Amino acid sequence: MPPKRPEFRKISDNKKQDSFARPTLRTLAELTGLGVTTVSRALKDAPELSVETKARVRALAEEIGYRPDRAGIRLRTGKTLVIALVLDQSDAIAEFARRMIFGISEILRDTPYHLVVFPQVMGSDPMEPITYIAETAAADGVIFTHTRPQDPRVKLLLERGMPFVTHGRTRLGHPHPFHDFDNETFARLAVEHLVARGRKRLALVTPRPEFTYAEFMLKGFREAADRARVQHDLMPGLDLDSRSQAFRKAAMRLGEAENPFDGFICASETRSVALMAGLNDAGRVVGRDVDVVAKETSDLLDNVWPPIDSFCEDLVLAGKELASFLLARMRGAPVDTLTSLATPGFRQRTGRPCAGKHTL
Repeated sequence: MPPKRPEFRKISDNKKQDSFARPTLRTLAELTGLGVTTVSRALKDAPELSVETKARVRALAEEIGYRPDRAGIRLRTGKTLVIALVLDQSDAIAEFARRMIFGISEILRDTPYHLVVFPQVMGSDPMEPITYIAETAAADGVIFTHTRPQDPRVKLLLERGMPFVTHGRTRLGHPHPFHDFDNETFARLAVEHLVARGRKRLALVTPRPEFTYAEFMLKGFREAADRARVQHDLMPGLDLDSRSQAFRKAAMRLGEAENPFDGFICASETRSVALMAGLNDAGRVVGRDVDVVAKETSDLLDNVWPPIDSFCEDLVLAGKELASFLLARMRGAPVDTLTSLATPGFRQRTGRPCAGKHTL
């Protein structure tokens, strides 16, 4: 007969402060008939234990409200059970953050790790949160975004030997875990799509030039436009972090020019909408006089009129990849097995089909 389960009820001390009789590893061991060490390893997903044993321990832990004593774990093992996510706080990437956090959380859900977000304030030194995490051992591993070609954050974490993974690549010549979106292919396919729709003068809205993905996007854009022998240029005075109002005003000025662009590529949904508004202000009809191709990360463009075509980046998948790679790296997996590059998925919304097919 299994031992009787103790009651975990609210009690009060002499100071009339409420507290709880917290279940412990020993409680789980007594209720399951397993050893304390076995229970602990089951909660850590130890590979030598059966799936059934781990599932039984986890189900009981959930039922009785067991939570690990993180302070005690840190004293015994030096681990925090924290994964740090450093996110750029540009107002252009709210949906970026939400979806990525969802993907990361899905992977961490059945692990003992907790996700803590460290904000990277717009315009501040990107080293600040990384330096803080590394020097205070505030986390067991780090995820961060918006990489630079010679990213000093990567250099620091490599020197410290701290597990990390990046959303984006670098050009350091030293391998490290990453997941990235293929922005070079996105730009190339966007040019080919606009050319197939008969556009002759193309403009690209680039990310801020210090980011690695700006290099990839610009390379794909220029090479594809040169091959198609169409005029092409960068949208002057703007990048993807410029304010929406600045986009609208710039698009209106360009739309009123004597020889206006007739095709735009923009790797931001919100900025694409502002771009379309400015073109409309100038009397240019999107889909007839001019086309806009965007990179989409949400369902926003499904609710925009007139419709525009887009290429998709799955940020929930990105979050899952990043979390999976980081956990694997923390277990000692080799770096060369912890990289991935996501290909763009084409979304056609316009009534007039393009001349070519986009296959990846």
